[in-house]
Amino acid sequence: MKNGIAGRIANFFIKSKLTVLLMIVFMVIGVYSSFLIPREEEPQIDVAMADIFVGYPGASPTEVESRVVKPLESLVSNIPGVEYVYSTSSKEGGMVIVQFYVGEDIERSFVKLYNEMSKHMDQMPPGVTMPLIKPRAIDDVPMLGLTLWSESYDDYQLKRIADELTQEIAKVDKVSATHVIGGRNRQVRVVLDKDKLAASGLDFLSVAEMIKANNHQMGSGSFDKNDTEFLVTTGKFLETSADVENLIVGTQQNQPVYLRQVADIINGPELPSSYVSHGFGQGSESASKFKSEYPAVTIAIAKRQGADAMKIADVVLSKVDDLRATLIPNEVHVEVTRNYGETASQKVSELLLHLMGAIIAVTFVVMLAMGWRGGLVVFLSVPITFALTLLSYYLLDYTLNRITLFALVFVTGIVV
Repeated sequence: MKNGIAGRIANFFIKSKLTVLLMIVFMVIGVYSSFLIPREEEPQIDVAMADIFVGYPGASPTEVESRVVKPLESLVSNIPGVEYVYSTSSKEGGMVIVQFYVGEDIERSFVKLYNEMSKHMDQMPPGVTMPLIKPRAIDDVPMLGLTLWSESYDDYQLKRIADELTQEIAKVDKVSATHVIGGRNRQVRVVLDKDKLAASGLDFLSVAEMIKANNHQMGSGSFDKNDTEFLVTTGKFLETSADVENLIVGTQQNQPVYLRQVADIINGPELPSSYVSHGFGQGSESASKFKSEYPAVTIAIAKRQGADAMKIADVVLSKVDDLRATLIPNEVHVEVTRNYGETASQKVSELLLHLMGAIIAVTFVVMLAMGWRGGLVVFLSVPITFALTLLSYYLLDYTLNRITLFALVFVTGIVV
């Protein structure tokens, strides 16, 4: 009886003296590939999503819903490939969330969305702003969260430290986005005094227009000299509180009226719109030392698509440690409140152990049924097959996550 193609291939490797060497090489390459493949918490899912923001100044939530949001829902629902459409309406604006089917080409989906929106903009009610379309992806979810808190610094000071720290973190390779949550920004507030305004012959509207007109810069043309073109700009932005105080907002009896004469200029933190605090639960070792909640801000860090979450988290944390000597005061604590790189590494390592356990279990079952020779074949062939699978993961730019590794564990019996 003649062997088929599979039989001839098997017979070739059985008789070849290179088989053992190839087995060792495949195992080494597979194990090495497992260290090169990026590790992350969730798998890369090709699903196109986008948020559409639309402003409607002066409109109530009901008007926004009936005149803007519902027509938008009908419009985007007719785009081929759209699976879900969600919306929310608020005062003077609304948001529509569009999700395409899994597997739809992401770039083509966004092009179709942009084209459809542009084609029907003339049907929008007067006063509606141009829609802002912001694409979303699975990698927009922060994989690392750093919380800055202090017993002696308030949220305004922590926010300024976090803003500087964010600029340094953004320089790390393969960090796609950083976002500061909480804390108050610096703000120069102008509190007008109506009695002083009346005495100076001014009103709120005229003062507001003067402030707006003086906080503006624009190009006014250019001129050539000695084969060099010089651009001319007029006006400038208000940069300091002194610039605001010394702003001339009118005249009275041929004398200039400065803004500081009719208003109080407050330079400091803005009025709070939200609060972020940090504390420790009863199960924490620090609960006895820090018994209350403290002002805090959180830096959320997202990675680029296909990047290794574990390596990026290690680089960012190392850079933060280096900046403690120059940027972060000793009184400010930095707490890691989210680290998907660490959890991803732990879960991947755990699933790799489960994979080894599955191979041993299958080998034991085969040994009971077919003898030690059959068990030995399974014990050698299955790891080599998985080693080549890991190599293909690396070559195809796949990532190691709980889904891909669980698939390997699940398929162990099928491979045998």
